[in-house]
Amino acid sequence: MEEKKNLVGGISRKTLERLPMYHHYLERKYREGTETISAPAIALDLQLNEVQVRKDLAMVAKTAGKPKLGYVVKDLIRDMEEFLGFHNTNQAALVGVGSLGKALLSYKGFEQYGVEIVLAFDSDGRRVNTKTGGKPVFPMDKLENLCRRMNIHIGIITVPAEYAQEVCDRLVGGGVRAIWNFAPTHLTVPDHVLVQNENMAVSLAALSKYLYEVDKEGGQWTEEEDN
Repeated sequence: MEEKKNLVGGISRKTLERLPMYHHYLERKYREGTETISAPAIALDLQLNEVQVRKDLAMVAKTAGKPKLGYVVKDLIRDMEEFLGFHNTNQAALVGVGSLGKALLSYKGFEQYGVEIVLAFDSDGRRVNTKTGGKPVFPMDKLENLCRRMNIHIGIITVPAEYAQEVCDRLVGGGVRAIWNFAPTHLTVPDHVLVQNENMAVSLAALSKYLYEVDKEGGQWTEEEDN
């Protein structure tokens, strides 16, 4: 089935979700000394459809791959970083300064990917008007106003599932157009808003299932292609 083109510039959400995977893979290959790489090789290593990989790379690469050689890895990484906006810092707001929220606020690695968490919000009076990871924590009643005033376009949700949709609605009301959701629940958003879900419980369950199947099969893990 052809992917729905529902992002600016005709880029599908699925394509956008794959690009960070390509970037991580290409950086690893570059560190290993790989200078050129082809779309079929990438598709094989990442277990993706070759035609889809070619289409994805054609969207970001400024120079087409050469026959038999493919793309210059260093140049493809650079083009991908430029396409993803790694060098254009976007400011983000985080909602929910619990254990996970504190960890994200204290993490310094986001800026190399063009994202800077500049402020946070929480409903707990003991946390507001303090700083976590050097970032100020504000009360929830200031969320929409501050997001609009500071032109915040990325919202990070680290609240319990039962509060996530309300927080999401308020972020969207404050002008946020992209949401990184850590709450284990589905969010309903307008068409112009992108949601990236990080369900750590499901990921952990998948790892547990993997170990169970490996043990059951005597140390072997077999993968089947999706139908």
